[in-house]
Amino acid sequence: MRKYFGTDGIRGVAGETLTADLSFKVGKALGTLLKQKTENPKVIIGRDTRISCDMIESSIVSGLTSVGVNVLLAGVIPTPAIAFLTNSLDTDSGIMISASHNPYQDNGIKIFGSDGFKLTDEEELVIENYIDNDNIESVSYDKLGTTHDAYELSQKYVQHIKSTIDTNLEGLKIALDCANGATTNVAPFVFGDLEADIETIGCQPNGININDNVGSTKLSTLANYVKENSVDLGFAFDGDGDRMLAVDNEGTVVDGDKIMFILAQKLKEEGKLKDNMVVSTVMSNIGFYRSIEEHGMQSVKTAVGDRYVVEEMRKNNYSVGGEQSGHVILMDNATTGDGILAAVKLASIIKEKNVTLKELADQVTIYPQKLVNIKVADKQVAMADEEVLAECKKVEDTLGNAGRILLRASGTENLVRVMVEASSDELTNLYCEQVAAIIRAKYEVK
Repeated sequence: MRKYFGTDGIRGVAGETLTADLSFKVGKALGTLLKQKTENPKVIIGRDTRISCDMIESSIVSGLTSVGVNVLLAGVIPTPAIAFLTNSLDTDSGIMISASHNPYQDNGIKIFGSDGFKLTDEEELVIENYIDNDNIESVSYDKLGTTHDAYELSQKYVQHIKSTIDTNLEGLKIALDCANGATTNVAPFVFGDLEADIETIGCQPNGININDNVGSTKLSTLANYVKENSVDLGFAFDGDGDRMLAVDNEGTVVDGDKIMFILAQKLKEEGKLKDNMVVSTVMSNIGFYRSIEEHGMQSVKTAVGDRYVVEEMRKNNYSVGGEQSGHVILMDNATTGDGILAAVKLASIIKEKNVTLKELADQVTIYPQKLVNIKVADKQVAMADEEVLAECKKVEDTLGNAGRILLRASGTENLVRVMVEASSDELTNLYCEQVAAIIRAKYEVK
């Protein structure tokens, strides 16, 4: 059982659970792990726009340099850019300081290996042991690591994204919602260089407005903008840019399931979809699976979390995978979910086929779905409650093949999630509330 790492790195409230002291220890621990593999390790660090990133970055850098690791500071840059740069440059690890879609008071530390993939469970456990032992000696004054600004490296990522398509985006009017986060200084330049006509919102970060009424977790802001400004389509990124959701010209949401389907269908047409397989999590909609089958493709399910999708993809060399929430992994071009890459690919399909996003997305009929998040003190206790499990079984038996219920704990927050899919909104609400009411009554923290 891991103590500090969740499904997506180390997360916590900045200054409370994710402190300067812990960040310093993470730097020392990672540096010690790297020095077992190479004599002069080099680490690249990126960050989003949260006010707490200064504290955490400085602390990690102090930890790394104190054990003899050299550091490149890439500044505000998307998570997938750090993964790409770590893999393409002569670096031994990459770190992204971000809490993704969470509010500004939260922050996190994501660590990538030299191959651009997230660390293994075993490597994370080694780091945790070093953190808890806290007996790592600093190197002598003549062996300390150094720090270098490398903000220009974002351009290397921009060029990489542009190279993944064979057309420009001239003629498309696209709205970009950068969530006042890590994509602010990158996404508009990518689409501008590709000659799209762009409008931007959520591009004025001030340290505390990341994900605040903008971005992929508040799609109504983008949807309203698209409808009011006669835009062809819109893309909304989350705070660190590793996921993206879209809206069509009518302001209708196009979620990760539909995006995965469109991208996979294009690869299948080109003969590039390995085994005609799409990797998704258990959260993907029933309608997604049925559309995949109807179009001659197949799917495999993983646990929730893009790291598990990536593991399955790497194991079998699959091309496309992702989550309903907008993490989309295109393994031929990236080692992690990449919102800007997925958006560029999606826009290029629209341009090449001369169709609308709505026409592409309407190939997938999504079943009504209700998701309830309940804040609890102990996720595992609530999940194991016999009354809760019995009610879930009752709903499952009632739905049969016409829907499903899913009970799961959040990997990053103290939340229990209840999700129901059924043939109507009325039934999803009914069955979801039957289970949620029991959890609320016994475990909810106000």
